[in-house]
Amino acid sequence: MSLRERMEALARSAPRESYGDAERRTFEEFRGALASGAIRAAERAADGTWRANAWVKQGILLGFRIGRLTDVSSDSTFRFFDKDTYPIRETRLADNVRIVPGGSTIRDGCYVAPGVVCMPPMYVNVGAYVGEGTLIDSHALVGSCAQIGKRVHLSAAAQVGGVLEPVGALPVIIEDDVLVGGGCGVYEGTIVRERAVLGAGTILTGSTPVYDLVREKVYRRTDGGGLEIPSGAVVVPGSRPATRASAFAQQHGISLYTPVIVKYRDAQTSAAALLEEALR
Repeated sequence: MSLRERMEALARSAPRESYGDAERRTFEEFRGALASGAIRAAERAADGTWRANAWVKQGILLGFRIGRLTDVSSDSTFRFFDKDTYPIRETRLADNVRIVPGGSTIRDGCYVAPGVVCMPPMYVNVGAYVGEGTLIDSHALVGSCAQIGKRVHLSAAAQVGGVLEPVGALPVIIEDDVLVGGGCGVYEGTIVRERAVLGAGTILTGSTPVYDLVREKVYRRTDGGGLEIPSGAVVVPGSRPATRASAFAQQHGISLYTPVIVKYRDAQTSAAALLEEALR
């Protein structure tokens, strides 16, 4: 049977207190395929649409069921306890991933491509996919199953949320050449299309509408899908009046947070984004 068939059969089996060597070897093969990029939690089709690979996400969840809690402490002072099915990812010089010293962690079962730069401290969770040449800056998070494209800049304190359940839901997608500013948060299956720029402090969720001042459109989460930011959009934090909420809000001049597209990427924007190349 294929790896997919074996994992699906294992997932259908009734939960039990312990699993044998054969089941654990199957999961180790699955985790290795995730780490090599052979399988992904989500994939982009030729027409640009993304779809979740439910069986892959289901397999990641299965790893927590199979795993046994074990001591993974680095020494007697720094104590850590986690499932033995998800150890720290083994990295080698030959991987050509630059990991600057200082408390970063990459969990096994995620793909980190050659040329990725990791500034401390940062964290990449299981099921994530990080493309070539991406910079993960200090205090940045790449959540479980998040898909990060090539040459992305995740600035300091950027948070890319994870989506493991439900297994059919899309994770957060950040496409190629996107700049995510400091302190940004991208959550709930949001798709940020290629070359977009998220200004510092921008928060994108499934429940927050995005107002496009250039095209005079409003983007919202679609039924069964996520919020989608257009290619090349430059998004900054904004606000809109809460006058429709109540007379009280109108009386007190209350405004609600909302992301706003103020322009689309041009030569000047691209030149500013290229300044990061000096760090590589």
